[in-house]
Amino acid sequence: MIVTLTLNPTVDTSTTVDRLAADHKLRCASPRYDAGGGGINVSKAISRLGGHSLALFTSGGAMGLMLQNLVEKEGIEHQIIGIEGLTRENFIVTETSTNHQFRFGMPGPTLTPGETDACLAALENLPARPDYIVASGSLPPGIADEFYAMVARRAKKLNARFILDTSGEPLKAAANEGVFLLKPNLGELSRMAGVETLEMSDVDDAAMEIINRGDCEVVVVSLGPGGAMLVTKDTYEHVHTPTVRKQSTVGAGDSMVGGMVYALSQGQSFSEMVRLGVACGTAATMNPGTQLFKKPDVDRLLNWINNH
Repeated sequence: MIVTLTLNPTVDTSTTVDRLAADHKLRCASPRYDAGGGGINVSKAISRLGGHSLALFTSGGAMGLMLQNLVEKEGIEHQIIGIEGLTRENFIVTETSTNHQFRFGMPGPTLTPGETDACLAALENLPARPDYIVASGSLPPGIADEFYAMVARRAKKLNARFILDTSGEPLKAAANEGVFLLKPNLGELSRMAGVETLEMSDVDDAAMEIINRGDCEVVVVSLGPGGAMLVTKDTYEHVHTPTVRKQSTVGAGDSMVGGMVYALSQGQSFSEMVRLGVACGTAATMNPGTQLFKKPDVDRLLNWINNH
C-alpha cells in the first residue's frame, strides 16, 4: 500500500487572461478547480498510471469541503484530518499573449499542537501496513521543522520506505533522521551539500555524499528541462527528457514523484523508476493550469527516453 501525506493541501484555481495589467479590470476565462498540494498530486499521478494509494490530508472549512469533493471525483481513496482553520486556495493565471504563468501561493492555516498530533496519529492507525509513505510539499504554519523527521521515525517502525519531497530545514531534519528516497532539485542539493552552487559534474558526488553519511538510500536530483540524475550507492544515471512545449509547471515535481513510487510499487528497477518519473514530470508541463499529465503523453515520452 502507498500512503501519501499532505499537511498543506490546496484548492488550485487556474484561469487565463490575454495580458496582465495593473489597475485594469481583467476579463478571465472560466476558472478550473483542482485538488492540489504535494501528496494529493502524487496520489493523482499514481491513479492516472493505474495504481492505488491512500491520501491523508488536512481539511477545514468550506474550501476543505471543496477539496474533499475534488479528491472524490478523482476516485482516490482518502482519509481526512480535520482542522479548525480554512484550507488554503492557490491562484494560477496564464497570460495567453506570452504563455507566462503567474502562481499565487497562499500560506495555509496554522495547525494547533493537537492537529499536528492528529496527523502523526493518522500514520499509526492506518487500515493496513504501508509499503511506501510519501510526504510531499511544504509544512503549514504551526508545524515544527522536525515534523518530517518524526514521520521518518514512524515509517521505520512500520518498516515502510519513506519518500520525501520538500525543501529547507524540514528536508535537512528528515535527512538527518534517515529516509529511503530524497528528490531535491539542484538548489536544494547544493544547500544540503553546504555549497552555494553545484556544477553538473559535481551533482553525483554531492548526492553520493548524502547517501554515504546515511541520510538516504536513493537520491533523484530534479534538473528541470535537463531531466534527472539518479544516484545510489552502486551507480548513477542521468536521464534526459525531450523538448516539449511547456504550458504549466504546476505539479510537475509531484507527478515525477508519483511516477517513481508507482514504478517501485510495481517492482521496477531504480533505472526504470527514474525514467517513468521523468516522463510523468515532463508530461505534466504539457497541459495548461493544474491538470497534471495525460497517460498517452507519458507513454510517448517514456518511449523516447528509453530509446535515447
